Amino acid sequence: MSFSTWQKGKGKLGHLDLEGALTARDRVGVQDFVLLDAHNSETAFLDNLKKRFSEDLIYTYIGTLLISVNPYKELDIYNKKHMDLYMGVNFYELPPHIYALADNAYHTMLTEANNHFILISGESGAGKTEASKKILQYYAVSCPSSALLDTVRDRMLMSNPVLEAFGNAKTLKNDNSSRFGKYMDIQFDSQGDAVGGHILSYLLEKSRVVHQNHGERNFHIFYQLVEGGEEDLLRQLGLERDTQHYNYLVGGECANVSSINDKNDWKTVKNALSVIHFDESDIEHLFGVIASVLHLGNVHFDGDMKGYAVLHSNAELRWVSKLIGVHVQVLQEALSYRKIEAKTDEVMCPFTVDHAVYVRDALAKAIYGRTFTWLVNRINESLENQDSTRKTVIGLLDIYGFEVFYVNSFEQFCINYCNEKLQQLFIQLTLKAEQEEYEAEGIEWEPVQFFNNKIICDLVEEKYRGIISVLDEECLRPGDATDLTFLEKLEEKMGNHPHFVTHKLADKKTRKTLDRGDFRLLHYAGEVTYCVVGFIDKNNDLLYRHIKEVSGLKLRDYAEAGRKQDDSAQSGP
Repeated sequence: MSFSTWQKGKGKLGHLDLEGALTARDRVGVQDFVLLDAHNSETAFLDNLKKRFSEDLIYTYIGTLLISVNPYKELDIYNKKHMDLYMGVNFYELPPHIYALADNAYHTMLTEANNHFILISGESGAGKTEASKKILQYYAVSCPSSALLDTVRDRMLMSNPVLEAFGNAKTLKNDNSSRFGKYMDIQFDSQGDAVGGHILSYLLEKSRVVHQNHGERNFHIFYQLVEGGEEDLLRQLGLERDTQHYNYLVGGECANVSSINDKNDWKTVKNALSVIHFDESDIEHLFGVIASVLHLGNVHFDGDMKGYAVLHSNAELRWVSKLIGVHVQVLQEALSYRKIEAKTDEVMCPFTVDHAVYVRDALAKAIYGRTFTWLVNRINESLENQDSTRKTVIGLLDIYGFEVFYVNSFEQFCINYCNEKLQQLFIQLTLKAEQEEYEAEGIEWEPVQFFNNKIICDLVEEKYRGIISVLDEECLRPGDATDLTFLEKLEEKMGNHPHFVTHKLADKKTRKTLDRGDFRLLHYAGEVTYCVVGFIDKNNDLLYRHIKEVSGLKLRDYAEAGRKQDDSAQSGP
């Protein structure tokens, strides 16, 4: 289930007739929960959703808030006929729809000349990414048209398949799960024409590049390149048309998925890149870097008599060297030794096999993360508004959904913290602010009781005492900091918190459901048990200086070609 809202800063339309008939209410429910008789009853709320869902009525209002339930099938409600129907119509005049929400935000923005944003939230697999695409498609059709404006809109629409290819992946919950957060500004002039856009990306899940849980895949682009890339391209990149050949693609044991057509998606991405105005040189560089990551994952280390890492077969390493433009000897040294500077001397300290594998994976993550940042910046260049006159903006936020897996690690902790903050924002903008306005204006109303999740946000983020602060302290302190010492520190500081429990702190019954390396948080959406294994390493995201230099070389090539690079962009574990 996803929730969309906006804030300031007849043909095959039988469902419309069905909803309009009061006699059908018992069968299809009410289209606005405000009209529900038992508005305080969770059972009545869910029953109404179920009635509507069974009739393929996936949208329901709560005032200006839109609730959607993912139908997991195609519905004929997103065509041009439906778009035309909702254009310029009063918000409540027609049945609930994502187009009504988009149109309402657009016309309110024009009337008030204020910036607005549409916030899309919900658990993983609820349909958030699809909702954001429907909104963009609606604006592409409904806004005024000209040759220049059509170019801007085409590029906005085509940014989606590109960002999905490089930033989305199959998870246990969703075949096309966003593994990064995206905020897009759609910029309009005073006439309501879409004249530009800008994308901010957050918390790319870089750890997925080198490790996938069982039943999950790496980012789509790797499979699209191997399965769909032209023979000449694969030969130039030193790749085989076999996903099983690459270590970074088989960790989840589901490289090939019947519901995903990587060959067709490859064609879509190539076409989208040309629409966004990537030239052949850009595309060649881009896929060269992607191929280098696959080759890097196949670099194998043996151990010598002392257990130090040795690189014998350099075939894969030579391909990495060629594709990222770093001399093979420099690359081999960077993966085998740590360079320690002592005054005027440099000491080369050899890696153990495990340490070398860690450094190799860190390099792969760094290369991919920087490439993703470069990609977003190139898209922003193509969307840049050329008109310097005053403009208004509709912001569109699409971020990870709340996740609960069988094993939840650092990635799920970050994702669920983001969702906790979104919930806090939602509470402030809808429930808390609205009731405070009623009170200020002396309007009589029945106060709505709601859970304020500030207590959970503070548990995670409070300065010096929150989980993040404790984790940072443990990463920085001298001595042997481990995941278990981190857990012990949490138990010391959070021991009496009502939303935190561990195996050590739990009662006898709860202890049976927790391993010794787990902690459990009671989020607004429910309980989630996190395994601390990997928290220290992933939060450190250690990258030695000489490895940083290696990973940055290809990106400097881009910059020298006249492309803008923004090193301040945020990326996650």
